[in-house]
Amino acid sequence: MRSSSRSSRSLEAVVEEIAREAGKLALSHFHSLASLPVVSKGHLDLVTEADKKVEEFLITRLREVFPDDGVFGEEGGEIAGSSGRIWVIDPIDGTFNFVRGSQNWAVSIGLYENRRPSFGVIHAPARDLTIVGGSTVPTQLNGKPVKPLPALDMSRASTGFSFHPSVSTADRLEVIRFISDDLGISFRFCGAATISLIEVAMGETDGYVSVGDSTWDVMAALPILASLGVSDTIDWDRTELPQKLRFACGSEDFLRKVRPLLQTLSAAA
Repeated sequence: MRSSSRSSRSLEAVVEEIAREAGKLALSHFHSLASLPVVSKGHLDLVTEADKKVEEFLITRLREVFPDDGVFGEEGGEIAGSSGRIWVIDPIDGTFNFVRGSQNWAVSIGLYENRRPSFGVIHAPARDLTIVGGSTVPTQLNGKPVKPLPALDMSRASTGFSFHPSVSTADRLEVIRFISDDLGISFRFCGAATISLIEVAMGETDGYVSVGDSTWDVMAALPILASLGVSDTIDWDRTELPQKLRFACGSEDFLRKVRPLLQTLSAAA
C-alpha cells in the first residue's frame, strides 16, 4: 500500500502536502491572470496554462511517491498503474472562476480503488481551505475535525447545484424549477463542484445536485463527505472514469426528496 519513499508519514499527510504544493503553483498563476494564456475547450469551458502546469506537477509528484498507482487527470493526463489504484486529479476545479478572479477554485486529488472513491484531499488556496478525509480517514478541515452535520430542516434548507455547459436549457430549468417549486428551498451555484461539496461538509448547504460533473470534479470530495455520513446516488459499478455524471449527494432524507428530479433528468437524457 505505501511506498518506502514516504518513510513513516501517513498517506493522507503526503497527499495533503502534494495538494498544498500544487496550490502554491496554481496561486502563482492566479496572481498573474493578466498574462495567463487561456484556451476554450468549448462554450464557457476553459483551460489555462496553469491547469496544464499544475496537472503535470501533480502527475510527477504522485508517480514519485506512488510508482505502482495509475493517474487519471482532467487535462489528458492518464497513466496506467499496476496496483489497481488510480489517483483521479483535477488541477484547478473551477477554471472559469479562476480566470475571472474569483476565489472559488481548488486543487482536487482523489483515490479510486475497487471501483470506488476511497480518499480525497481538496485544497482551495485562495480561500485558505484544506479538507481531507476518506473511508478510513476521519474528515478534517484545516487540520481540525469537522463537526457533525445538521439534520435536514426544510424550513431553512439549501442545496448547491451545477451544470456542465453542454447541458440543455430544458434540464437546467427543470433543476431550478424542482428546487424552487417542488422542494421550496434555497440554492447556491458557485461554479466549482469542489467548493459546493465543501459547503456540504461545513453544513452551509444540505446537499448538492449535479448535471454533468466529471469524475475528477468529485473523486476527492465524495469520500470526504462519506466519512461524515453523506451518501450519493452514483452507481459506481456502472460508471467509468471518463463519464459525465448526473447525481445528488446529501443525507438520506435529502436524497429521498431529490430522487424524483434525478429520475426526470435520466428519462430525458
